[in-house]
Amino acid sequence: MFDSGLTDDRPTPSMSRRVFLCSSALVGGGLYLWWFMSKTQPAEAQRPDQKPEEVTVVEFLDSGERRGEVRVPKIVKSEAEWRQQLAPNVFAITRHDDTEMAFTGQYWNNHDPGLYRCICCDTALFNANTKFESGTGWPSFWQPVAKENVEEIRDTTLGMVRTAVACHRCDAHLGHVFPDGPRPTGMRYCINSAALRFVKS
Repeated sequence: MFDSGLTDDRPTPSMSRRVFLCSSALVGGGLYLWWFMSKTQPAEAQRPDQKPEEVTVVEFLDSGERRGEVRVPKIVKSEAEWRQQLAPNVFAITRHDDTEMAFTGQYWNNHDPGLYRCICCDTALFNANTKFESGTGWPSFWQPVAKENVEEIRDTTLGMVRTAVACHRCDAHLGHVFPDGPRPTGMRYCINSAALRFVKS
């Protein structure tokens, strides 16, 4: 009717739609970029010329004869690669610190002479001549075949403070070590059978 002199500053429907579509496109693009970046490894980690970390281990023949220290590349694989290589229970134990039930493992009651190697990378870990009957239901040893071949790690899971044992070359979880073993070391390396491959002498 009468012009009040006031202008209507409300955006027209077509303008509102355009702003909404542009905003949606920007948000969607930003989310896609964030997802893409989170799935992409840094360029440095993908460099094919990058030398892998090296570790020192002691090599042994299957007979148990010590060959000496060597520098070897640390074995690093993706979850998918380990899953493809290992049986499900072995994967759960060695790559995710699981534990097999007592008295169920393949080697808890094995008394044959020989060498126990890492199931993941074949590094020599324990000699059967250091194995003893602990009554726990897990293979138990009073020392590793070479201290260089295993790693001891502080473990605070399950509300306890324990010392976990891992393979030095591939970081496979092996079990735990306790200070209640027999002489001469007084230590008990309580190891999952699933983490081991036994080579009979």
